[in-house]
Amino acid sequence: MGSILGRIFRISTFGESHGKAVGVSLDGCPAGISIDEAIIQQELNRRRPGQSSITTSRDEKDQVKILSGVFEGKTLGSPITLLVTNKDQKSDDYLALKNIYRPSHADFTYDQRYHFRDWRGGGRSSNRESVARVAAGAIAKQLIYQLAKIETIAWVKQVHQIKANINDNQLTLANIEANEIRCPDPKSAALMIKLIKNAKKDGNSLGGVIGFKVSGCLAGMGDPVFDKLTADLAKALISIGATRSFEIGLGLEATALTGSEHNDQFCKKNGVISTKTNRSGGVQGGISNGNDILGSVGFKPTATILQKQTTLNKQGIATEFKATGRHDPCVLPRAVPIVEAMINLVLADHLLLLAVSSLTRLKKAFVD
Repeated sequence: MGSILGRIFRISTFGESHGKAVGVSLDGCPAGISIDEAIIQQELNRRRPGQSSITTSRDEKDQVKILSGVFEGKTLGSPITLLVTNKDQKSDDYLALKNIYRPSHADFTYDQRYHFRDWRGGGRSSNRESVARVAAGAIAKQLIYQLAKIETIAWVKQVHQIKANINDNQLTLANIEANEIRCPDPKSAALMIKLIKNAKKDGNSLGGVIGFKVSGCLAGMGDPVFDKLTADLAKALISIGATRSFEIGLGLEATALTGSEHNDQFCKKNGVISTKTNRSGGVQGGISNGNDILGSVGFKPTATILQKQTTLNKQGIATEFKATGRHDPCVLPRAVPIVEAMINLVLADHLLLLAVSSLTRLKKAFVD
């Protein structure tokens, strides 16, 4: 099962939705990085269930425990293990779903792939697995800031057909966290929240789009061809549950432009080579150019809805069912910190890869 991400900064997540715990083992983090456990907990709190009226009511405190790799507030260079225990599982809510395939869910495909699955809450296909991603991402967040002052921020820019009107000045953590939908446009946020509450009342669900911005990124991060920064970001972000699209820069909007309209012309800013515009979203040829990295991730409506549906059971017999349990009517509010975490994990890996490349060049200079 594909539970490992990264080449130098590598994570391996473990645990199931209704198992005893979920967690992550992280290898490749340099020694001497200061780790604030409160930052890890803060990120988990942003992701945790039961935090508002528009998320699942499952009540998990998600208290993180650092089991290894950190001593006296600093990384040791050895594997870091982070653990979060599950406390509010209600597996009986899923008994009626044990032998049927929920439409658009991973039940059928997991059975086809493994011929055996944990039906309690979806097992590894549950969003519960993202606890491990966020915990590891909080380590990566601290690493990339301490080494290169790189910062990532994400926000909800669209829910269903409601699109926020957001300017760059609004993109602050305070504005994003000012409401339960995590949209920095207050008027659009109010409409989004109302729409989600109505969907929840109807037993339905909604999808939307999360935007992201990386500031302070160094030029030169990313490898050509198969290991482009954009390719690794796309893989990491599309691996998040319920994702359907990834865009960088203008994304699909660029397909309707000419080359002269889309090209970012070079210029000098404060004596440094830069570009007049940033339609490429900070990445050209799969390598960062030093501009802000801008993009978005699309999410589908939550698959499990609380309405009557017709499906098939394991024997292929048609059956009518109505899901029970606690589910997000819209995954976007809790997906914001997950998007940030996955971006930070990729950036940490590429930052260390860039450092290795620089050491190679330094060694060559000494030999020559």
